[in-house]
Amino acid sequence: MTRGPAATPSAGRVPAAMVPLALVAVGFLVLPLVGLLQRTPWSELGSILATGEVRDALRLSLVTALCSTALCLVLGVPLGWVLARAAFPGRRLLRGLVTLPMVLPPVVGGAALLFALGRRSPVGGVLADTIGFTPFSTTGVVLAQTFVALPFLVVTLEGGLRSVDRGLEEAAATLGAGRWTVLRRVTLPQVAPSLLAGAVLAWARALGEFGATITFAGNLQGRTQTMPLAVYQTLQGGDQGAAIVLSLVLVAVSLAVLVALRGRWLPTR
Repeated sequence: MTRGPAATPSAGRVPAAMVPLALVAVGFLVLPLVGLLQRTPWSELGSILATGEVRDALRLSLVTALCSTALCLVLGVPLGWVLARAAFPGRRLLRGLVTLPMVLPPVVGGAALLFALGRRSPVGGVLADTIGFTPFSTTGVVLAQTFVALPFLVVTLEGGLRSVDRGLEEAAATLGAGRWTVLRRVTLPQVAPSLLAGAVLAWARALGEFGATITFAGNLQGRTQTMPLAVYQTLQGGDQGAAIVLSLVLVAVSLAVLVALRGRWLPTR
């Protein structure tokens, strides 16, 4: 009589002591969202979204987030490719510098950008004289968002490139395919999901950026005031309704991004 494989006692089981703590953690994370929903002025939702300040913040946030995502793609794809495929001295140091904005306090990043690109800095002075650039502008918002969002694209793309089956690339090259053909027909189709995930994460990070933006670009309505800055200003001014509505928009966008990209970092069941 043959016996099947012995079942692992711990497989699929959770220690009983962890369940209450897990419930507390869920409550701690969900309770602020419940409080936000409870305080939402649902009857005034349409009128608040129609106000000039809210519409300006929504429009500016969407436009600058898209622009910064495009800039992240232009700069991040080559950088991620180099980090994933090139071997050179100091690669670990470079990777650390690239990912530094992910853990750096955003206000510190904004201050560093201001010191580096402000009018009194050598680079900022040249930019101001040649193209009229000033940090306190919509362009400044895009640069601040790109600074904090670029590492998300680079890290995601680098991970995707490292998981690519190099054997398929070598087989295509052996069959006579050139470098660009291998890139277009073999590598890019495999890395496309990671590239898309990185771009969406960069966009979501740019959309929610606050500290670097307010430090580097200021908080000027219609020019540099994005949704997070509008939330801060409306709260400071006592207009809780507008602050809650803008917060809900940001929560909804962030949640949609996380749900859409769940399969990129968690196995689906």
